[in-house]
Amino acid sequence: MIMCRTFFYVNQINNYGRNMQYFLKNIAKKLVFGSILIYNYKVIRVKEEIYMVTLDKIYHASYVLKDVVIPTPLVKATAISDDCEVYLKPENLQITGSFKVRGSGYKISQLTEEEKKRGVIACSAGNHAQGVALAATKYGIKSLICLPDGAPISKVEATKGYGAEVCMVPGVYDDAYNKACELRDEHNYTFIHPFDDENVIAGQGTIGLEILEQLPDVDVVVVPIGGGGLIAGVAYTIKQINPNCKVYGVQAAGAPSMKNSVADGKIETLKNVQTIADGIAVKTPGTNTFELIKKYVDGIYTVSDDEIALAILTLMEQQKLVSEGAGAVPVAAVMNGKIPDIEGKKVCCLVSGGNIDVTILSRVIERGLKMGGRSASITIALSDKPGQLLGVSKIVADNGANVVSVNYDSTDLDMNITDCYLKLGIETRNYQHIVQIKNALKDAGFEVCD
Repeated sequence: MIMCRTFFYVNQINNYGRNMQYFLKNIAKKLVFGSILIYNYKVIRVKEEIYMVTLDKIYHASYVLKDVVIPTPLVKATAISDDCEVYLKPENLQITGSFKVRGSGYKISQLTEEEKKRGVIACSAGNHAQGVALAATKYGIKSLICLPDGAPISKVEATKGYGAEVCMVPGVYDDAYNKACELRDEHNYTFIHPFDDENVIAGQGTIGLEILEQLPDVDVVVVPIGGGGLIAGVAYTIKQINPNCKVYGVQAAGAPSMKNSVADGKIETLKNVQTIADGIAVKTPGTNTFELIKKYVDGIYTVSDDEIALAILTLMEQQKLVSEGAGAVPVAAVMNGKIPDIEGKKVCCLVSGGNIDVTILSRVIERGLKMGGRSASITIALSDKPGQLLGVSKIVADNGANVVSVNYDSTDLDMNITDCYLKLGIETRNYQHIVQIKNALKDAGFEVCD
């Protein structure tokens, strides 16, 4: 139970209501300062409100969502790490291609009739947008989504396809959030927060239930962090059921808002964010998620864009899974030794989404190939005379590499007028292979410019 200043509703629904009834009658009164009115098992209003994320609520969310989401499988991944057993929770296979439909679906299912009539508004980098659009359409509710203008086109078009009206906002997620709040106040829409909401967090927590059901003896769960709704729900759920399981969060190095906030003991806002992981590019973390993460998450780590790109490539090539940047950060952290004490343990990486724009994907693949030593550029200083290119090409071929591009430059003012630079783009196996080729060129008398 975490103190906060938001109004909330707790609904009694069938078998879920028994435990909630006990809570309301025997516990809630003792926790709230100020007046409270309890009627029909609903907390209507309090002066000092309490923010509730309970295991009962998460189980209830799982029940409500059984006709909305699919229980994604757990996939053993043998190519991620030699130090531990890696399992993937591929929420990129979820309806809408992301976990977000869990939180938005549960939140919208719990709206009052009056809230539904007003229509809903949300802000998103793209995945929450699709979840809200799908859930709102399912319940016959009008939806308006504010998206940053840098959101992938695929996410924008998918959001429209699920039935939402879209408002493009210049800037990043936080700018879209501010615009959504403006429109909410102007038109009296019901706001569906992407992460800092008890029902959204509970919906995301259903992933924790599935992980524990599929792998009861899991030792470590690694989760992406943007605003914190996903890891807040997952960590809370796992720690309630198996407190010995470690839960770690991962952020992009270009958007470490939650990591910085937890380290400094207060919520902080980044001046700017820059990362290919657009789904977790959040300047300011959630208030309630911050409190839950402080209590239930064992550590937060960051990965670079290059490490993310390599993880995306690895998932695609080795596991046949398409992940967006945000979904790949747990894998990137494990691949690069960022997560502590995982030797010999069962580690679950939550691949949160797969909605990556194909135009970005091509650049990510190219970057990932370079990060993994799968491609390289070699520059060689040559005398400008016949046969030089043939000699270089033969050495490259004899060492099992493939030339994919050739650039000839004789205009550089730093070289002799009779010389040139030969720049080769080559496909290689790994970094050791690149070194092998360079050494072979040097042994043959060519000047390799490192």
